[in-house]
Amino acid sequence: MKRFSELYKRIAILTLAIFIFIIFGTIGFIHSEGLNLLDAIWYSVMTLTTVGFQVPNNFSDEGKVITIFLMLFGVGAVLYGLTALSLEIFSGNIGKEYKFNLIKKRMKNLENHIIICGFGRNGRQAARKLILHKKPFVIIDKKPLENRDDEFADTIFIHGNAIEDDILKQAGIEKASGIIASLPSDADNLFIVISSKELNPKIKVISRASNSNTIKKLKTAGAENVIMPDKIGGEHMASLLITPDLVEFIDSIVLEGTKKINVLEIYTDKLPTQFIGKKIEDLSIFPKTGCKIVGYKDSVGEYLINPDESKIIEENCCIFALGQPHQIEELQKIYPQD
Repeated sequence: MKRFSELYKRIAILTLAIFIFIIFGTIGFIHSEGLNLLDAIWYSVMTLTTVGFQVPNNFSDEGKVITIFLMLFGVGAVLYGLTALSLEIFSGNIGKEYKFNLIKKRMKNLENHIIICGFGRNGRQAARKLILHKKPFVIIDKKPLENRDDEFADTIFIHGNAIEDDILKQAGIEKASGIIASLPSDADNLFIVISSKELNPKIKVISRASNSNTIKKLKTAGAENVIMPDKIGGEHMASLLITPDLVEFIDSIVLEGTKKINVLEIYTDKLPTQFIGKKIEDLSIFPKTGCKIVGYKDSVGEYLINPDESKIIEENCCIFALGQPHQIEELQKIYPQD
């Protein structure tokens, strides 16, 4: 990235040098040959580009000296500048510099976003889910930008190792609300958990684990949740044999593979303050949207399935609403969670 940050400076210096030679030649030809401004510029550019011009019979010695100086020094500067610029263009560095600056600009206004560390199979699934729910996120991966899927071409991507603090800072770790450590190595994920909590103690960390023995270590380091993809996959396949219709129904609601949102989490802290201490029925969710309340999570993390409408709404809790996509969309308008 440091190379790219110096790119525009070099181009600016080369461009300035070319203009200085043109200005020098223009002033010199005006003074020595009495040419008008346009002709003087014409003579200077013709000399610097090695096109050449027919020397007038009355061409002064001073004009010849100026022409020799431009040919010896100016032509070399112009050719070097054009060659260097062509190399930057054809190597793609200018395009990379533009994308890098665009990412920096987008990162300035980014907050409460999610950081995905590792863009393998699990990272891609997480990104698709975040896109579906319109959650801003940043991707960190060792593989270069060109190797990404076109599906994520517009996402903010940082090429680097997520276990490095500088890379996490580039991803805006201080302002992020959550981070997903989905690297294949449990040791690397543990490193990310520790670094994330040091840089942002309030961030919520979700980590992947390949070995069950590392789950306790990851949680001790600060991970709120630890997921074992292989274990979940095996349990899921077994469930499809035991209760296939139920599992497929749940999958259609909450899992990746559908472009519709059927469940919404309503955080009580984001509700208008007058609803705290009131009953769930006072929200009038079903009459207004057709969505139904299917769950409630209290402040200590206990879940209540199918809560009664008389349940009192408390602070730091969460209400789960189920409905059709258009009903969920209407509910989001009435009680926005962003």
